[in-house]
Amino acid sequence: MTDTSAVKMEFSGVKRMIKDFTAGAMGGTACVLVGQPFDTIKVKMQTFPHLFKNALDCGVKTFKQEHFKGLYAGTVPSLAANIAENSFLFLFYGQCVMAIRKLTGAKTEKDLTVFHRACAGSGAAFFMSFALCPTELVKCRLQGQHQMNMMAGKTGPKSGVIQVTMQIVKQDGFLGLFRGMTSTWAREVPGYFFFFGGYEFSRYMMTPVGGDVNDMVTNPFKMILAGGFAGVCLWTAVFPADVVKSRIQILSSGKEKAPGFVETLRYIYRTEGIRALYKGLGPTIIRCFPANGALFMAYEGTQKLLAFKKDEED
Repeated sequence: MTDTSAVKMEFSGVKRMIKDFTAGAMGGTACVLVGQPFDTIKVKMQTFPHLFKNALDCGVKTFKQEHFKGLYAGTVPSLAANIAENSFLFLFYGQCVMAIRKLTGAKTEKDLTVFHRACAGSGAAFFMSFALCPTELVKCRLQGQHQMNMMAGKTGPKSGVIQVTMQIVKQDGFLGLFRGMTSTWAREVPGYFFFFGGYEFSRYMMTPVGGDVNDMVTNPFKMILAGGFAGVCLWTAVFPADVVKSRIQILSSGKEKAPGFVETLRYIYRTEGIRALYKGLGPTIIRCFPANGALFMAYEGTQKLLAFKKDEED
């Protein structure tokens, strides 16, 4: 291999990383702007199931008590979380796809199977969790702040993003920002196996014989269906882990040390039953279609916008 060829390959790799990172960030932004109210309802129902009859009741009460702003509580850290999550997720996803392509000896990425891409998503999720956990922790604390203050009998203005972050560091140190890391891995690693697997499978099924799956980005309806199906696959598989994560991250704001993942899972199952592990699944499933449709439309659209005439990785 000549020096010129090596430089071209290195530039191609950097170009791929920039495209994946930027497209992921745009996808994460679109996902939050569309789906944040549903996420707020989900978190409240997971953490305070005794306060709400169903998703509609939760949404109405949240709007009455906290107004429109309450439905978008935690939007700033949620944006930070989703931009960090999706930019790093798709960055690592691209790298994992390239690694699997080399391991399998596939000539192009189009030769990879749905299973290969699902495995790439799972590997990417492991590394992405390091960027996700701290921002998810702050977001969950903000979303559950109203109910936590009511339970503690506190009044007065709510804490903001910076205040909540400083409270966590003061109480638990820097490592406290990674509270719920085990449950984050338990949710993300298997979840994104099903997420990317579901997305690629649905794209394959909706593409006519002889067609190109990449042309689907021009069809918003198909993108919403593919993104929604991917989200449904993810959440139905790992929702109990998400419930445990929300409990740990919100209730650990108290003075007492929060229990671990397995202990919290057992406690919820023993005291509230298996239905509690699926509290908030309804609004989450509904959110999957518009939010993930927006995510993949922004991601695929940005990928096309940033594409060079000749991409070596294709």
